[in-house]
Amino acid sequence: MSSTTLTAAAPATAARRERHPGRWLLIAGAWLAFVLFLLLPLVVVLSEALKQGFGTFLSAILEPDALSALKLTLLAVGVSVPLNLVFGVAAAWCVSKYEFPGKSLLVTLIDLPFSVSPVIAGLIYVLLFGAQGYFGPWLQDHDIQIVFAVPGIVLATLFVTVPFVARELIPLMQEQGTQEEEAARLLGANGWQMFWHVTLPNIKWGLIYGVVLCTARAMGEFGAVSVVSGHIRGMTNTLPLHVEILYNEYNHVAAFSVASLLLLLALAILLLKQWSESRLSRLKSKPVEE
Repeated sequence: MSSTTLTAAAPATAARRERHPGRWLLIAGAWLAFVLFLLLPLVVVLSEALKQGFGTFLSAILEPDALSALKLTLLAVGVSVPLNLVFGVAAAWCVSKYEFPGKSLLVTLIDLPFSVSPVIAGLIYVLLFGAQGYFGPWLQDHDIQIVFAVPGIVLATLFVTVPFVARELIPLMQEQGTQEEEAARLLGANGWQMFWHVTLPNIKWGLIYGVVLCTARAMGEFGAVSVVSGHIRGMTNTLPLHVEILYNEYNHVAAFSVASLLLLLALAILLLKQWSESRLSRLKSKPVEE
């Protein structure tokens, strides 16, 4: 950029600032909304959790039903996120690198969980795998239980988290094109070598970002899991469901204590999201800078 352009840009920037004296009002309004709608509820949750002391807080978290809910939540996350990672990478690869019949249909189906209510998704699994469902009699004859058991919770979590990895990778891989993979093919690389040494380094930050979003959604999912879980205490309750049960029993301190545990996990995921988002934005801006 020439010095003349820089000289002309500086007064223009100053003029824009002078023409918008209300910007501080907008900034103050944004901070006020942040405090009222995000920070204040977090403070309330933590204060209510610690109202009766740290000992009561720990006992509520270490209670067997709470630990069972935590284990089930981590199990659902641990199964659904890796499966969505594999599906997301495969779907993004197909959509961005190849042309094939049904491509637009595949993209539409990936977005389906965004448009379908999680409660409806859970109801679909009940209608398919419940005792009176389409596959219910066959499952009962073979002593297989999906609904009101761990498999149903994993399936519901898997359904609502399908789009996150794929939807993050598809535009990124489309923007990068196929030139580098084609060059690697001309140099004799096979499919695995192209993916590991060419594609994966280019998409790793977008992949991490999608996994973080997928983990956050899986950990906090309520609607679909609530329908298929049966709310069996100590067996099919995830952390959000356990919080609801405690709150409905007017055990508010225990409910807020378990909610604060979920909050701490969410904050950890938020930090990972911010870190991966900054690396992804830096990656996207790199070609422009060059």
